[in-house]
Order: sequence, then C-alpha cells, then structure tokens
Amino acid sequence: MSHKRGQIALRVQRDQHLVDEDTLEEDGSQDAELQGLTEDAVYTTMRFSRPFRSCDAHDQDITSDTIRVLAAYGLDDTLKLDRDRTFVKSIFLLQIVHPDDLDVPEDTIIHDLELTDFLIPEDDTTYACTFLPLPIVSKKHHIFKFEPKLLNHNETMVHHILVYACGNASVLPTGISDCYGADPAFSLCSQVIVGWAVGGTSYQFPDDVGVSIGTPLDPQWIRLEIHYSNFHNVPGVYDSSGIRLYYTAKLRKYDMGVLQLGFFTFPIHFIPPGAESFLSYGLCKTEKFEEMNGVPMPDIQVYGYLLHTHLAGRALQAVQYRNGTQLRIICKDDFYDFNLQETRDLPYRMEIKQGDELLVECHYQTLDRDSLTFGGPSTINEMCLIFLFYYPRNNISSCMGYPDIIHVAHELGEEVSDSMEGMIAMNNVEWTPENIKKAEKACKEAQQTVIIKTIDEVVENTTGWIPEIIRAPRGPCLESSGGKVEPQDKTPAGFRAAPIALSGSSTATLRCLPLAALLFGQGALSWLLATLQVFSTWFQDHILCLDSQVSVLKFLQTSEVQVSFFLFCLLLLLLLLLLFFFSGVLTFTRSQIFTYG
Repeated sequence: MSHKRGQIALRVQRDQHLVDEDTLEEDGSQDAELQGLTEDAVYTTMRFSRPFRSCDAHDQDITSDTIRVLAAYGLDDTLKLDRDRTFVKSIFLLQIVHPDDLDVPEDTIIHDLELTDFLIPEDDTTYACTFLPLPIVSKKHHIFKFEPKLLNHNETMVHHILVYACGNASVLPTGISDCYGADPAFSLCSQVIVGWAVGGTSYQFPDDVGVSIGTPLDPQWIRLEIHYSNFHNVPGVYDSSGIRLYYTAKLRKYDMGVLQLGFFTFPIHFIPPGAESFLSYGLCKTEKFEEMNGVPMPDIQVYGYLLHTHLAGRALQAVQYRNGTQLRIICKDDFYDFNLQETRDLPYRMEIKQGDELLVECHYQTLDRDSLTFGGPSTINEMCLIFLFYYPRNNISSCMGYPDIIHVAHELGEEVSDSMEGMIAMNNVEWTPENIKKAEKACKEAQQTVIIKTIDEVVENTTGWIPEIIRAPRGPCLESSGGKVEPQDKTPAGFRAAPIALSGSSTATLRCLPLAALLFGQGALSWLLATLQVFSTWFQDHILCLDSQVSVLKFLQTSEVQVSFFLFCLLLLLLLLLLFFFSGVLTFTRSQIFTYG
C-alpha cells in the first residue's frame, strides 16, 4: 500500500507471515479478508477480519490473552520491516466496547481522590499513602466508573494506584507517609474498591453493579496508595496523581466488591535467577468466609478481574475447584504484559460457592537476572496477585497463600529450623536448571498457609495443598481456503467437532447459511404445525363419529388410522431433524463469532 495526501493506492496483498526481517512468505491458508481502507488528514485505517483461531500454524490465536500487534509502514509499496517505521503495541483484542464510549447517567457527579503536590522521593521505589473521605451524600449512591488522574510528565513514574475501603471503626492517621514503613497505621484498610496499574485506562462497571456509598454499612474513608518508581532518581518532581470517581443517585441492582487473591507478598516468595520458567502458587480456601463475614453470605458472582505481577511475570491464571475437582479457569493471560494492566470483563459471570478453593498460578522468567528475586513492594521485587470484581459485596478483603519455606529448604538440601533461616538459605543454593525445577516442585508440594482478612482487619489462617491444574485444551479451528487441519489441531476430547472445511468459494455461502436456514426452517415448521393441526381435527372428528358399540381395537385396525399414524410419526421425525439441524447451524455460527480460552 502506498499513499499520497488525500488518496490511497492499494495493492491487494495475500495473507502472509514473516520469515525474517526482510522476507514475507505467503501462507498456505488464506484467513484474512480486507473489509475496508480509508484515510483522512490524520489516520490511515484498515479494517480486516479473520477467524479467532484458524488452522494455519503461522496464525496466532485471538483469545482472552494480551495480544502484541506489530505494525510497520513504508514510503512505497516495498514489503519490508524498517525498525524506524515499526512499532509494537499490546492490546486486549476481545474488548468490544471502550469505557469512554458508554453512556453515563445525566446526574453523574465527579469526585477526585488525589495527592496534592507530593514531592516524589529520589528513591527507586516509594509507596505513598494518605486517608481521604469518600463523597458525603444524604442517601445511597453508586460509584459506576473510575479512571486514573495522571500528570503527563509524571505518568512514567506512577506504577499503580489503589483505593482501599476502611472499616468505620478504624482510627486513621493524617498526612502522607510510607504505606509500609515505620508507622503501621498507614497500612490499615485492605479491602480494594478500585485499582489502576501501568497501561490501564478508565473502567465502567456493568449496568447492574456499582460501589455503594452513603449508607451506614458503607465505608466513609479510604486509603489512597500510589506506588512511584523513580529509577533515574530524578530530584524535585511534584505529583498530584490519583483516581477520579463517577457516581450517581440512579442505583444499580447490586453492590460490588473486590476480592484479592494470590501469593502473600513477602520474601517467602522467591524466584531463582536464570529461570526460563518458574511457577508460583497462592491458594485461597473459602470455607471460613461466611463465619468471618459475620452474617449469611450469598454466592459470589464474578464479572471482572485485574492481573498483577512485576517485570518478571509472563502469565497468570485463577482456577476454581469444588469438592476436590477442577471446575473452571476463571481468568488467565498467557501473554501478560507489565505495561498493560487493566480491568477486564469476563465473557460471562462465574459463581463461587462457600467451600470452593481458588488457586492463582504465576509464571515468571528471570533469564536476565543473576540473583534471587523476592516477593516485595518494589518493581524489582515480585508480586503474584489477581483481583476479582464481584457482587454482592461482603466483608472479605483478601485470601492469599504461601508455601512452607522450611519444607522447600529441606528439599533443596538446606538445614533450617525456622522460616527466616529458610528464606536466607535460598541464597546458598546453586541455581542450576535442575535445582530451579526442584525448587518449583518443592514449592508446589509444600503445605500452604492461607491468610484470610476482612475489611475490619480481622485475620484468620488455615492450611491446604496445591491441587493439580488441568490445562484447557485449545478449541477447534476454522479452516479457510488453501489450509489444512494439522495433527496438533484436531478437536480435543470433550469439545464440539471442528467446523467443516471451507473452500474459498463456499466461505461466503456458509456465512449466509444461518439466515437462509432459519427462513427455510421457519416455513417448514409452520407447515408442520398446520399439518398437525389439520390431522388433529380430522382425528377428533373421526373419534366423535364412532358408534359407541365399535371397539377401540377395531378402530385402530382401520387403514385410515394406520396411514394417519404413519404420517404423524413421519412429521414428528421431520420436526426432530429440523431441531437438530438448527442446533448444528447455531453451534457453527457461534464458533465463527467467538472462541474463548
């Protein structure tokens, strides 16, 4: 494609893949279809379509994971990658509607929670906390949207912003201080209301949920936490970042809450250096939730999530178990990007019952590190957290686990007698690939301590063991012109059959098939019902005309009744075949539209 100002000259291109920096090779399967190309004074916009999962090994699946999109442009039609004209952007392609495109109530009120002219220290990591009141209202309102407030010149220093609800019985300090420093009062309040991290934008809750404010049961104060990363130790930088809240008197159906899951953040969490892959686990057991909640607690309905690790994180997932059996993968991202941390909606709402177990698995890579990475608040430390957005709200703020470090140290040949010695002993291990795998296995097999905390800072512990994770098999692929299903793409057991192979000429026909089939089916079904009604009337008339002395057996032996019964069975069979046909068409259509996981 080449273009001059105000016009576009398009050279039609085939579906291709990159062999090296200068070579593109045509795919055997043509899966991309150009839908349109426009240009104005600012933008050149190309619209195209392709299956979420094609059968071409050169095509990456479009899933609920973060997708890295590479784009390149040139001064003429030569197809090549010029590093000066190439960029990569991480994006969540399955986001259908951007929050800023959604309607807001007419009575919307804005309230900012922010620091004011805070001097960012010349340290690599700073956690600044302060306590602020929520909006004062005379009756119940709902917060329905939030967005970050960032100063342009400081946005690269702001790592994350969290807003924690405080229990109304809490005695809170004043001023701004280190969240996790000498004064423990500044770490009070642990139930997250909303959160933002690097790469995120605004988020608007679903139409039936919101954060409740204004009732005696609602929090009146919050703790605002801002994590600054000043790696270049720049002096004299003042900041007034925070979170902007949107709220309304038009109430939603449910009050929402946030449940924090994962690996408890402290140095028992370690990741060896030089690891191609290292998995960490944090277990949550919900059996004590109702007891700690203080009142009967309905099932939790999860509708959204936020994933969080630091720079070594590569993938995360939350898995749900019930009665010892894996129920589902709640959320995951196999291509996690530290620079794109955003609140995402689930494709459907997922129910958590009391007694369920929730497991968070985090995948790390530390090939660029020559020393241990420990769990901690700094960006160069690590975290393993998933925030579940749910309704109806309860008093549980977090449920996180960590392994028995003494067991791990013993498995690595280190003699220790307490947890502190266990953490220190990790520095004595020679981190060969064999020892890295041995440490990962030991952490997974060790007993987990599970820490559950409420909004009122009540803490209880329990223990558990890490269950096995059944990896979700890939769904069926959609074959396009010139493609073929490869052995690894065959439909896994328990999944619906893959769609039939499509040739180039039949693709458009099949896309129109559901509508044509439904119109045909509607007519056929109407005819069938009318025929059955006529038959029913005829049948009743004949029964009413029978002489009372004629036996039922004799009636059933008449040729008219036998033929009618045969026709009735034939029509019923036709009806069942039509229903089966529509079921197949709808399943095929859905596989074209969306494949999750």
